[in-house]
Amino acid sequence: MSKFFVVTKRQLQLVLLSGMMVVAATMYLNLHKSNALEEPVTTGSKEAERTIHIVTGEYKSTSADGKEIEAYTFHPGTVYVGKGEAVNLSFYGVNGGSHPFIIEGTNIKSEVRKGKETVVRFQTEQEGTYRIVCLTHPESGPSAPMIGYIIVD
Repeated sequence: MSKFFVVTKRQLQLVLLSGMMVVAATMYLNLHKSNALEEPVTTGSKEAERTIHIVTGEYKSTSADGKEIEAYTFHPGTVYVGKGEAVNLSFYGVNGGSHPFIIEGTNIKSEVRKGKETVVRFQTEQEGTYRIVCLTHPESGPSAPMIGYIIVD
């Protein structure tokens, strides 16, 4: 004797809907579980390089005696990097036509041009303060020096 199961259309719809809900819930949980349980990024990780954006800026004014005074800046002026952390320093030229620069204590030498992006990779195992020095505006004088700082700790 053979047994047949009789399934109504409504029962079939409920079974299919339940199956789809289980699949959707599983996908949702897997997606959020993988994001929530990821390892935090550590500063020494060579796999997770971060980008630090720096722009060139200019302050211009006239003194009380009518002299024009100006100062060029890297903005932000100070960035913090972990010892051994690899970062991309993305410079974008906003003011001034050209700012050739060096990062003291490294062999990094490059140039930021107005309207252009310049990216340099920075990584060191040595703690300390590294100056980013614009070679066009390196010292005090008629304008303030254009110097930024990378603090490695």
